[in-house]
Amino acid sequence: MAEVINMPRLSDTMEEGTVAKWLKQVGDKIEEGDILAEIETDKATMEFESFHEGTLLHIGIAEGDGAPVDSLLAIIGEEGEDISGLLNGNASTTVNGTAEADSTASEEEQEATPVSGNGEAVSSEIPEGVEVVKMPRLSDTMEEGTVASWLKQVGDTVEEGDILAEIETDKATMEFESFYSGTLLYIGIKEGESSPVDAVLAVIGPEGTDVDAVLKAKPAAEKSSAETKAVKEEAPKQEAVSTTKATADGQRIFASPLAKKIAADKGIDLSQVTGSGDSGRIVKKDVENYQPAAKETPAAVATKTTSESNAPAPINLPVGQEGSEEVKNSQMRKTIAKRLSESKFTAPHYYLMIEVDMDNAIASRKQINSLPETKVSFNDMVVKAAAMALKKHPQVNTTWNGDTTRYNHHIHIGIAVAVDEGLMVPVLKFTDQMSLTQIGASVKDLAGRARTKKIAPAEMDGSTFTVSNLGMFGILEFTSIINQPNSAILSVGAIVEKPVVKNGEIVVGNTMTVSLACDHRTVDGATGAQFLQTLRAFLENPVTMLA
Repeated sequence: MAEVINMPRLSDTMEEGTVAKWLKQVGDKIEEGDILAEIETDKATMEFESFHEGTLLHIGIAEGDGAPVDSLLAIIGEEGEDISGLLNGNASTTVNGTAEADSTASEEEQEATPVSGNGEAVSSEIPEGVEVVKMPRLSDTMEEGTVASWLKQVGDTVEEGDILAEIETDKATMEFESFYSGTLLYIGIKEGESSPVDAVLAVIGPEGTDVDAVLKAKPAAEKSSAETKAVKEEAPKQEAVSTTKATADGQRIFASPLAKKIAADKGIDLSQVTGSGDSGRIVKKDVENYQPAAKETPAAVATKTTSESNAPAPINLPVGQEGSEEVKNSQMRKTIAKRLSESKFTAPHYYLMIEVDMDNAIASRKQINSLPETKVSFNDMVVKAAAMALKKHPQVNTTWNGDTTRYNHHIHIGIAVAVDEGLMVPVLKFTDQMSLTQIGASVKDLAGRARTKKIAPAEMDGSTFTVSNLGMFGILEFTSIINQPNSAILSVGAIVEKPVVKNGEIVVGNTMTVSLACDHRTVDGATGAQFLQTLRAFLENPVTMLA
């Protein structure tokens, strides 16, 4: 299905952009992460990359032309796809680089904006040198952002280029730098809170500026009276509490936003907590498992006297205090919930399970890992077997598009990775062409960067099939929700040593249960069963994967 790419907002003040140069032309093949164009904003010329793959079918803004944010920039889809409906029905179809719909909106805005006698807008009475910073759109699909952490606080001096905050989008957590110099006068979105794109993020200007007057003078900041009151009531509290934790020697403590939130709610000093994450970073479980060094416990324990041995034993009823806490859902968690709900409720799932004899796989892995500088896991062998099985059963490597089914001739396998705040799925591109050792090294690299949120959004898009492995946690078997737009997901359980029948005799063997969740719109039961049989054949005879 064709994807409409709109002019992004690449800075907080950007109202329109100019295409300085197209690096792709109509008809070119586009891969995720390819640079589509160089876009000139009001501050700089920046590269704009694609979050989609396919063929560039249409360019809406010619080189040298400018257009408002959200205007139709390009369309990417399948070669030969009919996009006339998108061009005719798109509200932001551009004419000579200018969005007709946006021009209508602009006229309405002009009617609502006071003007002077010569027709010039008098929409802002903000003092000179004061800047209102808005929540930026950091990806083409971003609708709202969450402030993961503030690196500057109210009253701090800010230089142009300083990192103001870490902002969590629907794709990744990114650093957001200031384009202004001055004093941070106001923070509009607290750590852990989410707001739509264009919401007031901060105010920067000369020290002593009347912030209330600045907020009232900005038409874009006119919220409901209740919201405005809430912002004003929270602002002093925000200024009074420093969210940048530091140790006694003045060094910054590195902790995930969720860990900071839980620590603040429980009154835990993060400088006393030992981090188990990368580079000693404090994560959620560190705070939840934290025990003070000297914590006194109540001595309310019932005792029995030996002199009353014939008396009935006292009944010790449990006593305590009920408690709970509300933890704000991160942007990542909300995105996961939305996409999995859509998958479960729209795709008719069914599940197939099969047991695999892993004796030969265990022996082969031991032999492979005996080679110098070679390390292969059972998960790597499953991923390789899945890629080869997809080659033989292309119906499983498909995408449901309503009126059509897309057969993907490439094989990109997503690997489900658990992180502190949810689940991420890095993608191994062209997995069928990779060796076992290449798969192992790539999975280790991608999973490591996913856990530290150093992975690029393009590295998590474009999968055609997904593998989820909980065997390492001792889970014997389970089923997963399909990671759309895939048609299937493979769930891998633990290898179990148990009695099995071989050649009519009961012997000790090693087996592993795998389950396949299929979308019945694209994958019939017999097709899914044949795929699992092929997968089992590869795993039970690993030498066939080395040919």
